[in-house]
Amino acid sequence: MNANQQNHVTDHRTGFGMGLTELAKHEGLELAVLCLEAGESTRLEATSETALLLMHGIVTGRVEASGDASESFGLRRDSLFDESASCVHFPAGSTLELRAETTTEFTVYRCGNTADFEPRVYLPENVPNEHRGAGQVAERCLRFVRTIFDGTNAPEGAHLVLGEVVNMPGGWSSYPPHHHDQPEIYHYRFTKPQGYGHAELGEDVFKVRQFDSICIPAGLDHAQCAAPGYGMYYSWVIRHLPDNPYTIPEFTEEHRWTMDKEAAFWWPKGVDRDA
Repeated sequence: MNANQQNHVTDHRTGFGMGLTELAKHEGLELAVLCLEAGESTRLEATSETALLLMHGIVTGRVEASGDASESFGLRRDSLFDESASCVHFPAGSTLELRAETTTEFTVYRCGNTADFEPRVYLPENVPNEHRGAGQVAERCLRFVRTIFDGTNAPEGAHLVLGEVVNMPGGWSSYPPHHHDQPEIYHYRFTKPQGYGHAELGEDVFKVRQFDSICIPAGLDHAQCAAPGYGMYYSWVIRHLPDNPYTIPEFTEEHRWTMDKEAAFWWPKGVDRDA
């Protein structure tokens, strides 16, 4: 199974205009970006399950779902790389009101789910910044993983799974290569606008840059690396399948050995691994 250029979205490398920009539709998942000017207010009517992930800015808002379910919130984010996530997650039929106190940007995630559930707001103190891969293969796959919500903490009836990864400069993430039955989308940002990395989809490799997205077909192996000097961020969104919810990925057998902190691997004599 080979990926093709349709899996790599490169149309917005110069950034996004104000308002809502639709980026990708992939196997029942949708990705968009919402940009608001300072002082701007907007109102969104959700026709399917939706999550808004704050990329930067200061915003206040209120989400109202069916019945009496509602929640007010204030969110702030200055750095994707140094701060954990703030997110609003709500069902079809909800109304979301936002007011941007500064120039504000969200990534927007949807799926076709129309089931009812209580809206939730996730704040940085609720989203652990997990140091995954620490101590493995000379720290070459150390990354920060922030799972915002999944089957363990999302409301019953939700189908989306959402999180973030911060890839260290010159290192790997989503490693060892892994796969799962559920479709997924990655969306990328870098610590410098000229930053770049590589995304594997099966046997194909794509050079990813600022504001790119990758659509990952169900069941296809994927892994990432960042060029030295550039921190790489990506959000990741998955949707549960009927009778087949996402839990944990399956790592490719031939590379699983790298997950062992005591694994032996070649290193040149006289060169300090920690140098």
